[in-house]
Amino acid sequence: MSQELDYLSCRVVAGRMSRREFLGRATALGMSAAFANSLLAGAAEAQAPRKGGILKAGLQGGGATDSLDPALPAGAPPIAFGRCWGEVLIEVTPDNRIEYRIAQEIGSSKDAKTWTLKIRKDIPFHNGKEVTPQDVVATLERHSNKESKSGALGVLRGIETIRVDGGDVIITLKEPNVELPYLMTDYHLIIQPNGGKDAPAAGIGAGPYKVTVNEPGVRHGGEKFKDYWQGDNLGHADQIEIIVINDATARISALQGKQVHMINRVEPKVVDLVKRVPGVTIQNVTGRGCYLFNMFCDTPPFNNVDLRIALKLALDREQMLDKILRGYGSLGNDFPINNAYPLFPDDVEQRTFDPDKAKFHYQKSGHSGPILLRTSDLAFPGAVDAAQLYQQSCAKAGITLEVKREPGDGYWTEVWQKQPFYASYWTGRSTQDQMYSSAYLSTAEWNDTHFFNDKFDKLLKEARAELDQEKRKNLYREMANIVRDEGGVIVPFFNQFIDATWSGVKGFVKHPARDMCNGYALAQCWIEA
Repeated sequence: MSQELDYLSCRVVAGRMSRREFLGRATALGMSAAFANSLLAGAAEAQAPRKGGILKAGLQGGGATDSLDPALPAGAPPIAFGRCWGEVLIEVTPDNRIEYRIAQEIGSSKDAKTWTLKIRKDIPFHNGKEVTPQDVVATLERHSNKESKSGALGVLRGIETIRVDGGDVIITLKEPNVELPYLMTDYHLIIQPNGGKDAPAAGIGAGPYKVTVNEPGVRHGGEKFKDYWQGDNLGHADQIEIIVINDATARISALQGKQVHMINRVEPKVVDLVKRVPGVTIQNVTGRGCYLFNMFCDTPPFNNVDLRIALKLALDREQMLDKILRGYGSLGNDFPINNAYPLFPDDVEQRTFDPDKAKFHYQKSGHSGPILLRTSDLAFPGAVDAAQLYQQSCAKAGITLEVKREPGDGYWTEVWQKQPFYASYWTGRSTQDQMYSSAYLSTAEWNDTHFFNDKFDKLLKEARAELDQEKRKNLYREMANIVRDEGGVIVPFFNQFIDATWSGVKGFVKHPARDMCNGYALAQCWIEA
């Protein structure tokens, strides 16, 4: 509760929530008006953003193939940079509420099939042109076109028509979807001039910073956009810079040496050591992110259900959680949903390490010989060590697992979605529908396990249209069991997001959706004198 109140008070100080709204939310959380007012007064004194300076971040996950095209696959650096130069229709708050951005409001027909987005006026792009409803339509058209290969394609496939009606955008769906506003929060959906159809990688948006430097895999930089539509509510520094530092030790050294003000992906095994560094604060938060191993369900030998089950049972996930995450996470159960999601099916049986059952299913599969698992330091923090632990537990089930350590640069272009068995991660999404639509729907562009299941697709569509919460939860339970028992994803654990900041950094608000304040750290933080 204190984290939520801190977040809300910061929003009031930043001018993004009224005092009346704050007091109403605080009262709902059980706070007296007097205490809420004192908290707000203290926040105003302590949190007033300091303007100016250069704010720097050292981030892992960048590569030479990164692009400013928001449709394309991206690691943490381009995503965080996109939060600086781009603006979306709708965003989600740390407590999973809708926050309007370019869309001023959104409403639907009773059957949740037709949605109306009212678009704000007088929002300028960096090129001086004004954001129009036509730009919004063009953006959604581009990302819903399979030729764009957008990561948002899966969540937009349900759109039948998009059109402009005066200052509104009207979206008609093929099937009802009560969660459409959350789908619009997808980080790929940065609104661009003409939707990015002309120059998708130009980096022209409506965010608080203009692009000044773009060296993929090396660094990105921006300067304050003086005409930013939210004024000083975001973008407190004069300049921002992202330095790509894929080596974990080098990131920590850069923070200690004050070369950067914040870093992402502190490895759990060194968190306690980093906590002892004077002036450094660990910023960890439990969220929806998970680390995993992906198998292609349509590629031998993983196209055999018994082999997939054997590999799931041969994983000692409790040992891996203890050795790799050191308490900064929770057990996974071979579907990508945890209790951070609304309507989480909490009665799905937890899968445990069972080498005897694993051996039975392995022999039943008829496969023999080694199985190759590809991994990299970039897959997730501790991924190489995790793969080696997995190799040891597989051996107890009579399964020979070979581990190949791939170079970090190019991992997301040469291994992810290209090789049949590899380590990966998902930061999660706002809702179960969004997560499943992004990666497990048969037609999802990022279906990274090649999971094609007609029954699952049918259930997902039913859940989108179901208004009864208990019935929707039952549908999600059935979907979870299908992915767990038939799918190609192995989820050892759900991770915490672990960032670190220097003591002079203020305004950092932990967000369960993604590391670095859901990617907004450079846009919303400032440096205290």
